[in-house]
Amino acid sequence: MQIDDHQPDKHLLNAAAWIAGIGTLCLLLGNVVGSIVVPDHDWVADTVSDLAAGRYEIIQDVALYGYAASLIACAIAAAHLHLDGTRWNVGIACLALLAMCVVVIGARNEYGDNDSEGIVIHIYVVYFLGLLFAVLFLTMARGLSGIARRYGVISYCCAALWIVGAPIFFLLPTEYDGAFERGLGVITMVWVASFSWMLISVARDADHIRAQEI
Repeated sequence: MQIDDHQPDKHLLNAAAWIAGIGTLCLLLGNVVGSIVVPDHDWVADTVSDLAAGRYEIIQDVALYGYAASLIACAIAAAHLHLDGTRWNVGIACLALLAMCVVVIGARNEYGDNDSEGIVIHIYVVYFLGLLFAVLFLTMARGLSGIARRYGVISYCCAALWIVGAPIFFLLPTEYDGAFERGLGVITMVWVASFSWMLISVARDADHIRAQEI
């Protein structure tokens, strides 16, 4: 395991890992519950955005805000650890910007209900989000490999799947784009879950190092 000279704070890392894990679970549960509660929702044909508009929008909105919190927690922990140079800094910036994008998507109800009033930015935020995830997976992979090779492999695999899959989403017919979009969401959740487990492992190792020093 390779980290900077400073001793990592296990409490901060564990807290960030738990927040990231709970936020990711919120996204998953919000999607499942919303798909069940929202009338006539077809999870294969209808996208997640359709759940975030209308009478039951609060379910998906809370899920999105929870996921934004998980991304912020990852950014804070990543800044604390700083496992790589400029590439890692770019990854931290991506995490922060991704959290902002998710909040904007949840706060602006201009999807699902065919809203076209004022400036409609949803599609542009989605494009930006797609780019940020790709950059995140690629730039943080090398630093994660310094902790354990498996974390870097997971990040590179997520990058490959995302770079191939994200453009395909915009080309799919609406009869299937809902299921495909959820598949892309799973990729991001796998990465966050892996990052969270990495934080827990670093916190545990830091605790062992302190015990040996004593």
